[in-house]
Amino acid sequence: MGSTFVSVRKFKPAPLLEKVLIEDYAAEGKALARVDGKVIFVEGAVPGDVVDIQLQKNKADWAEGFVKHFHSYSSIRVTPFCSHFGVCGGCQWQMLPYEQQLIYKHKQVVDNLTRIAKVPLPPIPPIMGAEQTQGYRNKVEYTFATEKFIPFSEFKAMKAAAENGDTTVLEKAPGVAGFHARGFFEKVVEVDKCYLQEEPTNDLRKAVVDFAIANEMPFYNIKEHKGWVRNMFIRNTTKGEWMVNLILGYEDKEKREALFNILLERFPQISTLLYTINAKRNDSMQDLLPQVYSGSGYITEYLEDFQFKISPKSFFQTNSKQAEKLYQVTREFAELTGKEIVYDLYCGTGSIGIFCSKNAKKIIGVEVVEEAIEDAKINASLNNLTDTAFFAGDVIKICDDTFFETHGKPDVIITDPPRAGMHEKLVHKLLAMEAPIIVYVSCNPATQARDLSLLNEKYTVTKIQPVDMFPHTLHIENVVQLKRKDLL
Repeated sequence: MGSTFVSVRKFKPAPLLEKVLIEDYAAEGKALARVDGKVIFVEGAVPGDVVDIQLQKNKADWAEGFVKHFHSYSSIRVTPFCSHFGVCGGCQWQMLPYEQQLIYKHKQVVDNLTRIAKVPLPPIPPIMGAEQTQGYRNKVEYTFATEKFIPFSEFKAMKAAAENGDTTVLEKAPGVAGFHARGFFEKVVEVDKCYLQEEPTNDLRKAVVDFAIANEMPFYNIKEHKGWVRNMFIRNTTKGEWMVNLILGYEDKEKREALFNILLERFPQISTLLYTINAKRNDSMQDLLPQVYSGSGYITEYLEDFQFKISPKSFFQTNSKQAEKLYQVTREFAELTGKEIVYDLYCGTGSIGIFCSKNAKKIIGVEVVEEAIEDAKINASLNNLTDTAFFAGDVIKICDDTFFETHGKPDVIITDPPRAGMHEKLVHKLLAMEAPIIVYVSCNPATQARDLSLLNEKYTVTKIQPVDMFPHTLHIENVVQLKRKDLL
């Protein structure tokens, strides 16, 4: 018989950098260190920490890694207020004082606009911080699952306990509720208390868990595509209205009504209670129809004197109080006198355009999502606005000469694109539209900076204002005013 030879490929272990001083923060909130002239990006560290770094990527002039060991901690560190910090992934900066978070976010805006845009910039004022840094979100989605994410340190402790005869640590719970674990689509971090939304958000989640366990109703298993209780969306407003939309894998009317009656009895704060049956393999809600069990099926939010109807699938800024500040800056940068035609691009449900409507002659909103445009029309009607028009479709195709003849050329353009920024074709379209003022609202200063570089052909950046919408996270909103060069 012939011999079988197995080739074993030997992998070189990733380098470990020891006793490295973390110097600063870089893009996307990663900490930054320098070793022998090479830039090292590190997650979970704070400037001033001295750490060992396990590299994951190692390029010629930069590398990425994670903290293997802390030798000493930075003097600016604070104790995170959430017991799930570092595991959940929902908040990345709880170990930093809020004032320090604002400093680093401001620095990120300055760095992005300076390095990427490479255009003349006015002075950038301090970022507008949030007065409320906990319980600020008006929308939270909880996931129910059969697979619990267990951090490695906890797993080692469980294993050691089992080896010492404690078999209770190996008993599997019937389900878990919380947030998806980062990098694990099937596993969920079990949450006891989340600080992102005001109470009774945690008690609502726990009430559903308790009912499902007591009634032996299965939690959803995404691998096997089986289970009853799947997701839960909880939305609230600054006026105290609450919406709960429970996503179920299949209908069980008796159990569902029993659960809902318990929720309505225990939580009189609930303004409207809905359910959605999702038998698909994905969590997308756009093609599903929520069913109203109690209440009107929507809640109403107020920004200044404007009201906005929020349906289960509506998009709305998830921090209402900071959204009001963001929109106030946008309106100020638009420099409206009552004579201007304003084009609101990526208008969503029309909130920015409606917020600016008192000082404008006409608002024209364009958005690719048809459902959002329907909400925009409802919101305009809700605020008794007649000089508004909203259109579903691609702005590049909609805004042609015929459209301008019908609605007028824009005096001000407000654009609020997604994180990817504006498509290059849209940038060229803006250059062709030649509005005297553009107000660019961005949730990603890096892609905003790229677009500003392209707009520099005809526009000058005249004002900048960062706004913090999401305390304890890496995210930043930034508003930029641009004016046509030939008018300056």
